[in-house]
Amino acid sequence: MNTPMTTAAVALATCHTNATICSGTSCLVAPSNYNKILSLVLSIVLTVMLAMVMFSMGCTVEAGKLWGHIKRPWGIFIGFLCQFGIMPFAAFALSLAFNVLPVQAVVIIIMGCCPGGSSSNIIAYWLDGDMDLSISMTACSSILALGMMPLCLLIYTSVWTSADTIQIPYQSIGITLVSLLIPVALGIYVKNKWPETAKKILKVGSIVGLLLIIIIAVVGGVLYQSSWTISPSLWIIGAIYPFVGFTLGFFMARFVGQPWHKCRTIALETGFQNSQLCSTIVQLSFSPEELEVMFAFPLIYSIFQLVVAVMSVGAYQMYKWKCGGGSSELDSEGAEGDAEAPKDKQEYALENGGFECDENGNNGEKGKITQM
Repeated sequence: MNTPMTTAAVALATCHTNATICSGTSCLVAPSNYNKILSLVLSIVLTVMLAMVMFSMGCTVEAGKLWGHIKRPWGIFIGFLCQFGIMPFAAFALSLAFNVLPVQAVVIIIMGCCPGGSSSNIIAYWLDGDMDLSISMTACSSILALGMMPLCLLIYTSVWTSADTIQIPYQSIGITLVSLLIPVALGIYVKNKWPETAKKILKVGSIVGLLLIIIIAVVGGVLYQSSWTISPSLWIIGAIYPFVGFTLGFFMARFVGQPWHKCRTIALETGFQNSQLCSTIVQLSFSPEELEVMFAFPLIYSIFQLVVAVMSVGAYQMYKWKCGGGSSELDSEGAEGDAEAPKDKQEYALENGGFECDENGNNGEKGKITQM
């Protein structure tokens, strides 16, 4: 027969290590607000840093050149069809094919509906793309996402949301997108009012963008530890999806007769998604339980889109080297209206000192362009 002392000892042995009050038969564990506070801090940091990234992206846009592409919008229109036509549909098809969880399908489609990321402008430089078109497409897709992202989500998530298994927080997504248009507009204003200041902001923004990805990975890994032990299908989708976007964007641009350098640009703008925006939207819009199975996907996508882009740059630079260091023979059909492309590339190199090279890949003296 157990004595009261023995019973109390057994109860004490089974008490939680964080118990603050033990009566001998029961324990009281103080609730921990650590995750809640960390989640709030992450949400605030993501919002502020993403606003800084979008502000620096706006600092790359020259109003005159943007207006020139809007007046002749064929390239932007093709990019629009790829960005908000191909990518959301590809996300929908991959989610169905791999039979992922409803909440995982939603985050895949959110990623597919996101506008182009600013990193595509850097990759476009190394692929001898149309720099003005790249920057204009990134800016336009960021603005158009305000209407197109909710519309695409409404269309493509109905398979999983019709049974009320998950609710899409359209209001939260809309508020996030509207709030990010303000720093983009301010960045465009700064670029055209104080171009020298815009160059400095652009470099800071590039560093902030990298830090943002690291913070998302580290803090998200602490908050949602089980998010990395997700089904292999999500990793497979993350690896396939960027390649699908790059490939389909390139062939669609080529199909409608765009020159090679614009095909490369449109392919990049199609496959390169704003993963920081996707992470911020899901962090601000979904519950911790849902985030456990969806938070990792934007990071997975960003890893593989960078891998595909670096491989593309390596293959293209090797091709240029084998062919004597130029791609003008391929782009001759697009020469009309693109005579200033080399000049634009040099201007972009000056604004991004780490990317200042000539057409043969030789480093020039920073801050100078030799004029003949």
